[in-house]
Amino acid sequence: MAIKGKFEILEHTGDLKIRIWGKDKKELFLNALLGMESGLHPELKTLNSELKTIKIQSIDLNALLVDFLGEALYLIQTNKEIYNEIKFKKFSGTILEVELSGQKVERFGEDIKAVTHHGLDVRQREDGLFEAIVLFDI
Repeated sequence: MAIKGKFEILEHTGDLKIRIWGKDKKELFLNALLGMESGLHPELKTLNSELKTIKIQSIDLNALLVDFLGEALYLIQTNKEIYNEIKFKKFSGTILEVELSGQKVERFGEDIKAVTHHGLDVRQREDGLFEAIVLFDI
C-alpha cells in the first residue's frame, strides 16, 4: 500500500514498478526505500533492528539510487528486517553513507530479486520536487 504523497505502485506485468517523490534527494531516497519495502509485504515483529550502515560510491545519481536500493535489499533479505529511518552521514550526487534502522520481520509476502536500471528516471520537476521511477525484478 502506498503512503500518500511519497510513492505509488504503477501497473506493470510481472514486475514491481514504483514512482517516488521527495522534496529533496534525501527524502526521495527514503521514500524509494519505503516503496520497495511495501512491495515485499512484510509481516512485522515487535523487535527493532540494530543500526545498519551502507556506504556507496556510484557514477551518477541514477546509479546511486539503484546501488542504494540494492544494498538495502540485501540487508533486508539477509537480516529479515525493514528500515523506515535513514540517518544521512554523507550524501552527494555520487556518494552516499547512511545508517538504517527499523524493525525485524517475521516473513515477507513477496520476493524482490533485484533493483533494475530498466526505465530508470530520476529528475527534478518544474515544481521543485524530485521524482523517480524504479523497476524491481520480482
